[in-house]
Amino acid sequence: MAKWTADQLPVMTGRTVLITGAGGGIGLVTARELARVGAHVVLAARDLDKARRATAGMRGDFDLRHLDVADLDSVRAFARSYPGDIDILINNAGVMDIPAARTPQGLDLQTATNYFGPFVLTNLLLPRLTDRVVTVSSQLHRFGRLDLDDLDWRARRYRGLAVYESSKLAVVLFSLELQRRLTAAGSRVRSVVAHPGVARTGLVKHSKLDVVNRLPFLVQDVEHGALPLLYAATQDVPGNAYVGPDGLFSFTGHPLIRRPGRAGRNPVVAGRLWRATAALTGTGA
Repeated sequence: MAKWTADQLPVMTGRTVLITGAGGGIGLVTARELARVGAHVVLAARDLDKARRATAGMRGDFDLRHLDVADLDSVRAFARSYPGDIDILINNAGVMDIPAARTPQGLDLQTATNYFGPFVLTNLLLPRLTDRVVTVSSQLHRFGRLDLDDLDWRARRYRGLAVYESSKLAVVLFSLELQRRLTAAGSRVRSVVAHPGVARTGLVKHSKLDVVNRLPFLVQDVEHGALPLLYAATQDVPGNAYVGPDGLFSFTGHPLIRRPGRAGRNPVVAGRLWRATAALTGTGA
């Protein structure tokens, strides 16, 4: 069976795609490829100067907008000011294994970037979404452990990698519950999860896992890392599909619909997580 590549992207003329964290890495490649096939791409980035430099010379129909997904005030302001409908939302922005820090709202910075911010953004934009939500997770979600009474890491000792793993498990469960709610409402919008495998980006620069970048047989380039996102955003995949590379342990390769870890397939926990997150963020109740 032929391997899917970006050369097989459909024509996206007339479609609007919003991508967070699009100022570099996988988000930038995803934006570039979708603009190449005709989509109107909105690159939402925390550092607009960096995004302008990164997109210099980029072809296609695109524009840049400021958005710091970790700052819920920024998320709400973005949602209020964004004009028109969005066909595809790609929640790509993320950080990994960073030192403990708090957002302007006092939330854990890593969890806010990877999960709270995308949760709020998706809920606020949902009335204007026409096709799908793609949220980026990681195979490390399989090691995540959630404490629904301490989602914000106040009672537990902060350990950067454990926080990352938990935030990515929360993303998988978020997609599960979002799809349940969409289906119950009779919506044609679908929620999908994608993960890039192990891609050579700056994401791991704060982490001890940066060692993987010295093991080329375990790592793929950023263009291949973007393929699962592109596939999840453009192909006819079922709601709550989990798209990742087809290689060993899903580290590298071409897009394939796989299964998340068992903890990410628990609908009871997914519902409880949604309600806990809505109470914490004041959105999505």
